[in-house]
Amino acid sequence: MTKPSLPELLHAAVAAVGGTERPGQVSMAEAVAEAVDDNAHLLVQAGTGTGKSLGYLVPALAHGERVVVATATLALQRQLVERDLPRTVEALHPLLRRRPQFAMLKGRSNYLCLHRLHEGAPQDEEEGLFDQFEAAAPSSKLGQDLLRLRDWSDETETGDRDDLTPGVSDRAWSQISVSSRECLGATKCAYGAECFAEAARERAKLADVVVTNHALLAIDAIEGAPVLPKHEVLIVDEAHELVSRVTGVATGELNPGQVNRAVRRAAKLVNEKAADALLTASEGFERVLELALPGRLEEVPEDLGYALMALRDAARTVISALGGTRDKSVQDEDAVRKQAMASVESIHSVAERIAQGSEYDVVWYERHDRFGASVRVAPLSVSGLLREKLFADRSVVLTSATLKLGGDFNGVGASLGLAPEGTAGDDIPQWKGLDVGSPFDYPRQGILYVARHLATPGREGSRTDMLDELAELVDAAGGRTLGLFSSMRAAQAAAEEMRSQQDKPVLLQGEETLGELIKNFAADPETCLFGTLSLWQGVDVPGPSCQLVVMDRIPFPRPDDPLMSARQKAVEEAGGNGFMAVAATHAALLMAQGAGRLVRAMGDKGVVAVLDPRLANARYGSYLRASLPDFWYTTDRNQARRSLAAIDAAAKTAQ
Repeated sequence: MTKPSLPELLHAAVAAVGGTERPGQVSMAEAVAEAVDDNAHLLVQAGTGTGKSLGYLVPALAHGERVVVATATLALQRQLVERDLPRTVEALHPLLRRRPQFAMLKGRSNYLCLHRLHEGAPQDEEEGLFDQFEAAAPSSKLGQDLLRLRDWSDETETGDRDDLTPGVSDRAWSQISVSSRECLGATKCAYGAECFAEAARERAKLADVVVTNHALLAIDAIEGAPVLPKHEVLIVDEAHELVSRVTGVATGELNPGQVNRAVRRAAKLVNEKAADALLTASEGFERVLELALPGRLEEVPEDLGYALMALRDAARTVISALGGTRDKSVQDEDAVRKQAMASVESIHSVAERIAQGSEYDVVWYERHDRFGASVRVAPLSVSGLLREKLFADRSVVLTSATLKLGGDFNGVGASLGLAPEGTAGDDIPQWKGLDVGSPFDYPRQGILYVARHLATPGREGSRTDMLDELAELVDAAGGRTLGLFSSMRAAQAAAEEMRSQQDKPVLLQGEETLGELIKNFAADPETCLFGTLSLWQGVDVPGPSCQLVVMDRIPFPRPDDPLMSARQKAVEEAGGNGFMAVAATHAALLMAQGAGRLVRAMGDKGVVAVLDPRLANARYGSYLRASLPDFWYTTDRNQARRSLAAIDAAAKTAQ
């Protein structure tokens, strides 16, 4: 039997999911197949509606080697595992004459731990173990969550937190889950044979396609010990998120509460001298942080340096002592010891990293209203790490609706550790960029309106002219507005103003769960939804409920953001343009994601309104506009209002 062609396979898969074949999808599938066959790297921008999941799944399944697909969001993981992969495998089975297997794999703390569930969580203040089910009042929210988790444990096949509906609080979940450092290991644990996390790993080892998340991909790259099974092809979907997720995994934090917990956990398991040394070091660290002011530390201050070295040395002594001391009063000592060891090792590694003061790290103090002060450390750049760990020994495909910023892929490529496209060299990963476009007719379906007449937004203070403009636009649109704001304070002020001026319902992020807010926003066309960062890329509401997307200002990083300002300064010291490489790239990515909320289906029409005149007036405005969908562009406020009113009237007629 002749091998089926890629177009045949794609056609069968698209028919199976009830989709429509798009030219961009075909181009993407061909490019992915070529990259995989040549063991090459590909960055592919595929606009909303292209069907990019099948654009990479079909050639990957046809190739026959193991593929890891890493995504940023739970929604896409679910779509792949519950819808796209089952249907695609079913459709391709007769053509490929084999049935590819697929599996989901996440970090250990995402799975219910049977040891924790049945034996209880080691507690810091109590003798031995603490039965969380008895201690939490059944009528309390925590008690109800824990009882529901115990019932769920008898029926779940995966133990995956994301399969529990409705979900439970982080506090409840922490009572019945463990980190990889706290895990006893399958051979030492009484429940090792039934372990959900181990079962997920075993399924992944047998699968042709392993679906995971960016965080686990980052852990796999950073920690050296492989978490993911060996694979020949890596596909990173929602790749615009990868750098921030890897940075998050590579960021360390120390705060007094965390240090005190480690002290309490270790106290019963080591000799008095070792315990006292850690306690003394912890008190010294807490005194230093009481005086800490938020902001970047160009050099580690002397008092902090001494406190960190004392913590590091005391933690090292405790780690050595934890191996031998036994306390007869401690029940289930292995679990208690593992938890204590995990806490103290974390303190040791972060304290040592900050005390060393590497030029490749950024250190800063942060102060939280509820949790107090902390000291944090993050890599100045993750590009070298990604170049070394991501692009070696396998073909890598990175895809997203927003990878091409300012007209090319080089900005995103640089953040991933890639030289400009076409650069030759023995140790330089070769890659190709491809924009397969979008099936949407952006100039006919959308308008980009920039409110050029408004005052340039300052760092602080109310923007009454912006709020007045917003009210006029919302009124013209008849509601139907997604408001994307650069800060929670701005979103709250706008919601307050709109609620006082209009009778249109205004939903505000934080007043309900994100899922519930989006559901209510989609259900009523007159409703507005206002919020911050997660709304810029987490809302998929096609149809008449979202016909106006408003951005209050260009979302540059805050000037006092320690990590972003350090990265900007590093680019400038190397002779580059720090503002364009860091701040403008960050803003372009977010604006492209935000503008992408408007047109989600072939029949969608509407306006993206940016209430920041710098998009029209500043020199960098053209770079930012080139990163957005190709909407019809205007700065005429009357034109924007007339268009919104016409779209509103058409939507009401259609209802």
